[in-house]
Amino acid sequence: MQGATFPGEREIAILEFPDPTPGMGEVVLEMKASGMCGSDLRAYRAPKDIEAFRLMYKSLPTVTMRDHGPRIMGHEPCGVVAAIGPGVTEHQARIGQRVMVHHYAGCGVCGQCRTGWVQVCERTTPASFGWTAHGGHARYMKVPAASLVGLPDDLSFEAGAAIACGSGTSFTAVRRMKPNGTHTVAIFGQGPVGLSGTQWAVAMGCRVIALDINEDRLALAKKFGADAVLNPAKVDVREAVRELTHGLGADYSLECSGKPGAVAEAVRCLRLWGTAGFVGITPGQVPINLAADVIVRQINLFGSLTFSSTIMAECVRFAVERKVAVDALFTHRWKLEQAVEAYALLDQQSTGKGVFMM
Repeated sequence: MQGATFPGEREIAILEFPDPTPGMGEVVLEMKASGMCGSDLRAYRAPKDIEAFRLMYKSLPTVTMRDHGPRIMGHEPCGVVAAIGPGVTEHQARIGQRVMVHHYAGCGVCGQCRTGWVQVCERTTPASFGWTAHGGHARYMKVPAASLVGLPDDLSFEAGAAIACGSGTSFTAVRRMKPNGTHTVAIFGQGPVGLSGTQWAVAMGCRVIALDINEDRLALAKKFGADAVLNPAKVDVREAVRELTHGLGADYSLECSGKPGAVAEAVRCLRLWGTAGFVGITPGQVPINLAADVIVRQINLFGSLTFSSTIMAECVRFAVERKVAVDALFTHRWKLEQAVEAYALLDQQSTGKGVFMM
């Protein structure tokens, strides 16, 4: 089979790989949709030199991505079960079942793994499909049966791919805030993660202020139900948010862009006792005055790393029950052989979400 790999420096290589065979406790999926994620750009833009790559990502588990040969990319997999290995029960998987993948594999026995938080396994560095293990940008993908989450017929394979990372990530962060209809949420960055955050917050009854420097993305946020949209390049964010909230500030903020300036604004735009959540990976220093911006104002801060497998299943139920238009996130659908064009467009970070349809 063919799989899309990232040699580095904005190149794509479509290589031949053997079709996978499931081992003990594993299944093989026939891929139907494999989403593109903004976090892919870290590896797409990274240097080809392996030592420079390790230095660039020394604080992230992706440093092993090229150590043992090329990896098939794609960490938003969705498809049907095509083969089942020994030790897999009928409750875990059945041939033809529509599934998403919680794209990690840990020890399986620590407290975090047992509650579905495999990505923060306490005993080992977890594998991450599409990063340190083969991902979904191919015809087939081998994964542990324990990583499967069912996809109901009510949702498309594209929607399942979105929930498998970007949409599931924003759902988890908004869910942790426990907002209600009295609350205003400022969402920084209206790429696919931020746009899905806008969708979830609106579906939970919140008033959403969407922020981005791209006018097309702000238009999408407005279409998805944002009450107000702001371009930080054109306004003073803190003052603009206060004007929209009777001088108080937002109850909650969600930072999805990973930009240091946006991180600071996500804290400063809050009202007293407000809460800021962070899902964007932010390089370098963040210009926050801990005393003036956080302590004196009684601000709560939390980081949110993707989601657990159980929350992933909850996200699916929520999308079906609240009729959230997850498919509306997609502005581009691609074939695998169009990967060069697809990632060149993603690199511009100016559109909605892209997905490979198999």
